[in-house]
Amino acid sequence: MIRTDMISTVGREYLTSNIENDEYSYPKAFSSQSLTFNPVRNKAGRAYEKIDIRFVKDDISVLIETKQKFTKTDEEQLSAYVEYEKALNGNKTIAILANTVNDAVRVWRGVVSDSDLMPKETALRTMDEYVDFYTSKINNKEKVMQNTYKLNELLHRHSIPEKLRSQFVGTCLLALKNGLNFSVSSLTAAQIRARIKEILENLLNSDINKAEKLALLNRNVLGDQYIRQLKIDAFREILNFIQDNILPFINDKSTSGQDLLNLFFVTFNKYVGKSDKNQAFTPDHITDFMAKITGINKHSVVLDPCCGSGSFLVRAMTQALDDCATATEQENVKKHQIFGIEYDENIYGLATTNMLIHSDGNSNIRQGSCFTLADWIKEAKPNVILMNPPYNGQRIHLPKTYVDTWAKDKKEDPSKGLYFVKYIADTLNSVNQQAKLAVLLPVACAIGTSGEIARLKKELLQENTLDAVFTLPNEIFYPGASASACCMVFKIGTKHSDISNPDTFFGYCKDDGFKKKKNIGRVEQIDTTTGQSKWIQIEQQWIDLYRNRHAVDGLSATHKVTGEHEWLCEAYMKTDYTKLTDQDFQQTINDYLAYLVKEGYVYEAN
Repeated sequence: MIRTDMISTVGREYLTSNIENDEYSYPKAFSSQSLTFNPVRNKAGRAYEKIDIRFVKDDISVLIETKQKFTKTDEEQLSAYVEYEKALNGNKTIAILANTVNDAVRVWRGVVSDSDLMPKETALRTMDEYVDFYTSKINNKEKVMQNTYKLNELLHRHSIPEKLRSQFVGTCLLALKNGLNFSVSSLTAAQIRARIKEILENLLNSDINKAEKLALLNRNVLGDQYIRQLKIDAFREILNFIQDNILPFINDKSTSGQDLLNLFFVTFNKYVGKSDKNQAFTPDHITDFMAKITGINKHSVVLDPCCGSGSFLVRAMTQALDDCATATEQENVKKHQIFGIEYDENIYGLATTNMLIHSDGNSNIRQGSCFTLADWIKEAKPNVILMNPPYNGQRIHLPKTYVDTWAKDKKEDPSKGLYFVKYIADTLNSVNQQAKLAVLLPVACAIGTSGEIARLKKELLQENTLDAVFTLPNEIFYPGASASACCMVFKIGTKHSDISNPDTFFGYCKDDGFKKKKNIGRVEQIDTTTGQSKWIQIEQQWIDLYRNRHAVDGLSATHKVTGEHEWLCEAYMKTDYTKLTDQDFQQTINDYLAYLVKEGYVYEAN
């Protein structure tokens, strides 16, 4: 393919040449922005300086180097251009070697490495299609959610217990993604289980906790009596369904595929967790939002001390990897910058599987209680904390020194999860480790002005800053937990009373563009006028208001608060009365009355 055809295919309107022959000079580009250009050189000492064809749309750069044949040296050259691109503008990249003799291409999403190579990409695409490699596909999301519901029904029909389903499906998905062949008619169920075990062993080869994780997966999944008793026909039916109805939507290296995979886990966990309404699995779009407002990049060291199935860790890793310019940087992120802790053994196994599916050996996920791993947390030195702690923690889950302060008849954590935040903050402050912490908590933690919650709020602000609080949509965890939640953001290690601190930002984020759908959950909606996701537009608005600390009637406010105040936007923002209707007023009254009943408040007339 000749250059002009390549440019026409991708889109001439996105071409960004700055010298003759449609080429792009990085030394010239760096000079124009008063940046120092540090060239990468080949073995002969010659600097790589000019990319043949470069396209840019929004924050996505497509880089094409044309060759008559492909060599390792060509990959090194293309890798240098990816490094320059990251240093120049931080854009996400699609790197392409294109053959001028025939139409062959090699495509990498991200850095030029084996892990980012997209072998199924055999022809050039349009710029919009390359942008899709980094964005979500709404129609696929709903399809995944529909198929997830059907899969849960299939497992129920074959008598797989609810508590086993997530880990079993995750293990099957991992094996299928890595070449499990179950179609041979002579294979028995025992032989399929043996092949799955072999795949797991190979994937965990570099993991220092390999023996422990294999033992756990064997004991809780492959060795479980319900799986061992599964007949071959039923086993094949389940594997076929996963292969035909789940894997096609998520088995790729694009951000879209990773989003859909995480969506699958969150949605599936909601279905199988329906017997426990206290389970609050974090929606995928909220993990994305929290990762963005904490500014995760290739330098971030991220900890989730209550990691569950690993949704925050997956999102953090994806965002950090997108910021990397080299394979070495990516490996460093995976090995040294993603940390998680999960108490429940079964869910820990699910987190292990989830991270493996995302091509990470997860050697930094520990099984246990965050309250006994303080030294490990200190050694990790996280500078970003993402968490969604238990809201109704039992006595067995919390330290005895804290539990001993409860009333004797108290069965659940009176702080509703806020104690977890205080513990992590104290742990990091003890070694002067500054960090940004974003946490999902029930609204009761924000409005509490008495008792245990009020005490912890005051103590938190003695050494840390309340940077922001976002009120989230009602039923954000539907169909799992019924709690109303908010997202709090703290600056750990910076006193709230610091005179340089701006007022706390409060966001009223009740509308995220999702709607409830029977047997599916909350589904992302499309703006009919633009054809785009409503959520993508809303998320950007939330982020812009927060970063610029703008107070907008009906949407946001800034206010100086202490631990004695309510920490919700509703207490401080001005109402935009032009948008109010009688229905809004009635709904607000209904919501408030429902909240009072739920919390056990009793009105006594004087």
